[in-house]
Amino acid sequence: MPEILQYILIAIVAVLVLMLVLKLLKFSFKTILKFIINAAIGIGIIFLLNLIPGVEIPIVWWTGLLSGLFGIPGAVIALIISFFL
Repeated sequence: MPEILQYILIAIVAVLVLMLVLKLLKFSFKTILKFIINAAIGIGIIFLLNLIPGVEIPIVWWTGLLSGLFGIPGAVIALIISFFL
């Protein structure tokens, strides 16, 4: 499976899991929408960071889940971890 397709599928699953958890905890639609937008931004940042020469964030389940659930802070954490691994 191509890397980008795998990454997109991981992101979609992360967003769906987040939506389910938030709905079970009785969060409002506005809060859920904020989390989805934050996740999309985080995933986009990971994708853009991979286009920079010298930056290689592996596209695996934990980076997709991290950036999908936490957005920008998750993308920054994935970037920092990628420098140590």
